[in-house]
Amino acid sequence: MSEILLINVTGQDKPGLTSSITSIMAEYGLEILDIGQSVIHDTLTWGILVRLPEGKASAPVIKELMFHFHEHSLQFNYQPVSGDDYEHWVSEQGKKRYILTLLARHLSAEQIARVSSITADHGLNIDDIRRLSGRRSLKQEEQGSLSSCLQFSVRGTSPDLAKLRSDFLHISSELDVDVAFQEDNVFRRNRRLVVFDMDSTLIEAEVIDLLAEAAGAGEKVAEITERAMRGELDFNASFHERLAMLKGLDESVLKSIAEQLPMTEGAERLMSSLKALGYRTAILSGGFTYFARYLQEQLGIDYVYANELDIKDGKVTGEVKGEIVNGERKASLLKHIAVKEGVELEQVIAVGDGANDLPMLSVAGLGIAFRAKPLVQKNARQSISTLGLDSILYLLGFSEKDLESLNR
Repeated sequence: MSEILLINVTGQDKPGLTSSITSIMAEYGLEILDIGQSVIHDTLTWGILVRLPEGKASAPVIKELMFHFHEHSLQFNYQPVSGDDYEHWVSEQGKKRYILTLLARHLSAEQIARVSSITADHGLNIDDIRRLSGRRSLKQEEQGSLSSCLQFSVRGTSPDLAKLRSDFLHISSELDVDVAFQEDNVFRRNRRLVVFDMDSTLIEAEVIDLLAEAAGAGEKVAEITERAMRGELDFNASFHERLAMLKGLDESVLKSIAEQLPMTEGAERLMSSLKALGYRTAILSGGFTYFARYLQEQLGIDYVYANELDIKDGKVTGEVKGEIVNGERKASLLKHIAVKEGVELEQVIAVGDGANDLPMLSVAGLGIAFRAKPLVQKNARQSISTLGLDSILYLLGFSEKDLESLNR
């Protein structure tokens, strides 16, 4: 069998190195079986797996390469690869592949150590690590504006994916890091529709609590809302109970609240990026259409489904028009929009924080619990708590450089 060599090179990166190295290999008729290169802080790491022509010795090409590397102050090593080892390596490509995305304000060695340890404990191997976030100036240390993201390409078969996700979730709060784990399939790179909850997702407030505060029932309604979002109360019953406390509220209050809604960190950047990339977007909310329409205009959202407040003679009646948009209704609406847009459910992303969002998170190809209640974090396949909404773009595989190009 022809001789196979694995060659590794490190040193200062310079233009034309790949060309000069492979030109020498070309003179000896080497076949390229695999090649990889990365540059960190202008330092090159370059690896190549080659096969020599049948009957040719490796000594001449190795000698010439050594001279070349010495001239360019590059470190170099090589090792022979047996036919059996090569065939074993080839057979590994049939294993499932996953994308592990690590999100944090600051990346630490401990975070990476713990995440990679869990990965190894579950029988998975890391093939590639890529930084998706941009280079960070040390002069920019404002906590609210920082984001760091690493993407790991992982191969293998875990005996218990539920336990793997649970292990990742366990270290998230402990180390202030989020870990998303997705199968690397064609759908991951071809999502087309993103649906959002509104309250405490697109905005950093629960609108019904703000309305209740204006009606003089803020504390009581806020307590019921919190319990409903944690899944402790029936959504429909708790919704009717809270809505009744708004009876008599003047319609003018709605406009003043809408104009002051606190947008969630990263919401505007996420929406403008999704629009530029051709995604369709929707709000599926257990809140109210008045405020969802306001956000639709602000963010350029395509679809809005929420509850219609009943207003008579300029006053809120304490009732709602039509069917309540609860958890089951959200899931149904998601499916309806997907059919209308001609996309598979695997191509849909759903984002929410409360227990009433779990049905739509479960039917979407990518369900994301965003700054969510513990019950939702535990049951959703993905969870983000450390960064803003625009970090969802990292889960889709977009780098900071990709996103910057959208705004040029």
